[in-house]
Amino acid sequence: MSSNVHADLILVNGKIWRGREDGTCSAVAIWQGKVLATGSDDEMLSVKGDGSEVIDLQGRFACPGLIDNHLHLISTGLVMGWVNVTPEAAPTLEALLAQVAARVAETPPGSWIRARGYDQVKLDTGRHPTRDDLDRVAPDHPVVVTRACGHISVVNSKALELAGVTGDTPTPEGAVIGRDGDRLNGLLAENAQALVTSAMPRCEFDDLVAAIERAGRHLLAFGITSCMDAAVGQIAGMDEIRAYQAARLQDRLPVRVWLTILGDPDGSIVEECWRAGLISGVGDDLLRMGGVKIFLDGSAGGRTAWMKAPYVNEPDNLGVQMLPDSEVEALVKSCHDRGYQMACHAIGDGAIEQLITAYEKALADNPDPDRRHRVEHCGYSTPEQEERMRVAGILPAPQQAFIHNFGDSYLSVLGEERGLRSYPIGTWMRTGMRPSTGSDSPVCSPNPFHDLHAMRTRKTVGGTVLGAEECLSAAEALQVYTENGAWSQKAENVKGRLVPGQWADIAVFDQDLLGDDTDILLTQTGCLLTILAGKVVHDAR
Repeated sequence: MSSNVHADLILVNGKIWRGREDGTCSAVAIWQGKVLATGSDDEMLSVKGDGSEVIDLQGRFACPGLIDNHLHLISTGLVMGWVNVTPEAAPTLEALLAQVAARVAETPPGSWIRARGYDQVKLDTGRHPTRDDLDRVAPDHPVVVTRACGHISVVNSKALELAGVTGDTPTPEGAVIGRDGDRLNGLLAENAQALVTSAMPRCEFDDLVAAIERAGRHLLAFGITSCMDAAVGQIAGMDEIRAYQAARLQDRLPVRVWLTILGDPDGSIVEECWRAGLISGVGDDLLRMGGVKIFLDGSAGGRTAWMKAPYVNEPDNLGVQMLPDSEVEALVKSCHDRGYQMACHAIGDGAIEQLITAYEKALADNPDPDRRHRVEHCGYSTPEQEERMRVAGILPAPQQAFIHNFGDSYLSVLGEERGLRSYPIGTWMRTGMRPSTGSDSPVCSPNPFHDLHAMRTRKTVGGTVLGAEECLSAAEALQVYTENGAWSQKAENVKGRLVPGQWADIAVFDQDLLGDDTDILLTQTGCLLTILAGKVVHDAR
């Protein structure tokens, strides 16, 4: 190989997976942040110059930087400072309360305390915490404890008092306020959470920028170089857009971000973004405007995803329908006509039906065969819905980490027939629907090895297999996490593969992600090196 160009960086002696159709090679040469060429060690070393850096991968596995298709980057950064009540940190109710009590002991009375991560199905009590539980350890601090899914919170009496929420407070549309008889028990689901969170101190601008940087560096440590931040504007409105721009200008944006803005009627920033010219596609490959997100239902594990059939042992509960059909269709059409890609939250088959119908109508009125509207999560699509999605070019955007983390809960609340077919990624791959994947962090950890393991085995954290027919091969799982993630953002020409001309975003792991041993994904796999645009941005060698 001869060239007048000398590479800036050359990786040699590795097993480098370039893409599902591109196969593997041993070396890659990088120039000006992009892939110059791939091939054998000797071929790539032929473009070595005096200023070229060479990294010996020592036989390690490398692939394109992973693309998390749906997480909340700012929230992830903020939650890293909250009380950790995940099942790993707090497996019992008393352990959860002890975690809260420990934070109370170091926090001035009257200051808000936030915690996140519990799953009532995994607690020893099998129920949500209550207002009375929290009052026992925090009588003088307002406390908000949020379920892992983010769709349900439990608050104590002090929080209800400061927010002015009483037994007479009307239940907002698309919300649930928990009661034991006439008394509030502290549970607030979906839109009801805003009754309390709106009374909390507003997040400072500098905290938003710091959260972006903190969470971005966290992603790099896992080999994740790109993500979608879902529902930008949900915490601090347009300040979140400004925080991203500030992070970009201050060189504090560690990963590529595709911004999906909140479009819910009560908190939408779509109009402000539209007036500022911020529509889908605006920006550059580091920070780009993505879609618009509207919440149509809740979570399956929290029994608030909108299903066509009721939850187990709750014959009157079909979940929560957030908005009427007419309003969803009007919102989708307005955004579609303005040029926005849509990336709306729909988990249950009831919500998916409402959403794809709205997409179909918008596309019929204003055709765009390559708009790539997305169904975020898409947990319980039916075969008939999937065929309609395929025909319309609508993309499923699931998070297979949910199978690992919450699969046992799905069986518990939905029963075996529906639970086994949760997030049917194998079906979507076989029918050419190009599913992507991610973590929905902070709902789940951005740890990609849980996700990769779930795609290949369909095993829950408890070891249950949710429909073995939905398993993917190792190469398919990597394609979902890279190429399909890029496709979902209309970025397949600039990232997702290691081929000449694409960004040199590369992750190097200490285990072979194409190997047959799936157990090591959960127990022994780590990211050794992360490269973004040809620069080493994480090094754990």
